[in-house]
Amino acid sequence: MEIQLLKERQFDVYKEKGVKYSMETVAPKVLDMAQRKGAELAEVFLLDSQKLTIEVASQKVENLKLSEERGFGLRVISQQRLGYAYSSDLSEKALIKTVERAIYNSRLVAEDSAWDVATLGKSYPVLDLYDEEIIRKTVEEKISLAQEVEKTALASDSRVRQVEKAVYQDSSYRISLYNTRGLVCSYQGSYCGLYGVVIGQEGEDAQTGFSMNFSLKYKELNPTKVGLEAAEKAVRMLGAKSMPSAKLPVVFEPYVMTGILEVLQTAFSGKAVIKGTSFLAGKEGKKVASPLVRIIDHGALPGQVGSSPFDSEGVPTGETVLVQDGELLGFLHNLYTASKLGVVSTGNAVRSSFKSTPEVGATNFYFDKGTVSREELIGEIKRGLYVTEVMGLHTANPISGDFSLGASGLLIENGELTTPVKGVAIAGNLQGLLLGIDAVADDLTFYVGQGAPTVRVQGLMISGK
Repeated sequence: MEIQLLKERQFDVYKEKGVKYSMETVAPKVLDMAQRKGAELAEVFLLDSQKLTIEVASQKVENLKLSEERGFGLRVISQQRLGYAYSSDLSEKALIKTVERAIYNSRLVAEDSAWDVATLGKSYPVLDLYDEEIIRKTVEEKISLAQEVEKTALASDSRVRQVEKAVYQDSSYRISLYNTRGLVCSYQGSYCGLYGVVIGQEGEDAQTGFSMNFSLKYKELNPTKVGLEAAEKAVRMLGAKSMPSAKLPVVFEPYVMTGILEVLQTAFSGKAVIKGTSFLAGKEGKKVASPLVRIIDHGALPGQVGSSPFDSEGVPTGETVLVQDGELLGFLHNLYTASKLGVVSTGNAVRSSFKSTPEVGATNFYFDKGTVSREELIGEIKRGLYVTEVMGLHTANPISGDFSLGASGLLIENGELTTPVKGVAIAGNLQGLLLGIDAVADDLTFYVGQGAPTVRVQGLMISGK
């Protein structure tokens, strides 16, 4: 099978009826039209992206999908009213209609003095975000990586009966921003990754294991590691049973702690503070976690998929320390929420597409590593639970912080991981969990744009049989 894709991307260039359009010419034209129509401020956000997904089953391509997204979103501010419209059509007629729609939409909303667009930053981080090798590699070479994930998992253990998914994925994109304050900026990026879902079976018992490896660099992909890790996670839970209810030390492995951090992310949003839906609101300068806890969002972290030189409004990205030594220092903001709360934007405006307006979101959001090894952290426990999976994280209450989660994992006995456990529940409060952390390992692991190390929490209630 031979499949031909673009070997090189020509970003920002479009062709319609023989006429070429480019973002460099379209954006200034749209801004000029918007001002002529009465906009006091205007901003054009442009996206041109391509995404490839290859799914392999039984060493054959089960699914291959190549998708492209390109277009622009226009925000206008007139008399303190915000209007928005977007288009994937760059013809003259479509540009006029998009501007008129944005202006019309602005008349339908209430006045709000907090709306604004960015000014040109004094400096922007210099980041290596684009890997030409991702584009140059053939589809056949990319298929072989997914096949290697599957092959490795099946060969690792006789109890691995099936690889439910072995997937290769990559994306290349260009983002540009223009506004009437003179901001003109753009960057080009790409990433690639592998993930596998493996089923282990022994008798009637079947368990699932998962692993992923995403990177900015093609050469850093490791299909063997992904296959082995997914298989190991599947077979380690075979024969799992429930355990008696108890209040014990609980250790969350990095993937689980990252999931908990994802829930906490909402509480750190300036938007949640304004809406009164964050249990951390009003606690700046106060202790909200153990002194071992340091939580960071870093939009310019080298080598990470969530990094960019500027956010979705054109504000330079950087490091924002949210919790230091257990003390809450602040929240994540875009221009709007920062204005509302009388602070400065942290460069955390995000958009899922050119079709959406900028919301507050995380970039590379992580729980910083500690100083002890995972083995040392577990070795100090006489009896506890090492949690490898939780269910129901989405049900955690973002206002109160209360949670009750289904869980599975491995029993810890005399400092060793022993019997697999399933069918238990862990209940508590998110802030109580943060305050109860008494050990943080040095194995910080990122899962795309979020990461955490192994973390130990004292005295969580485990409900079992």
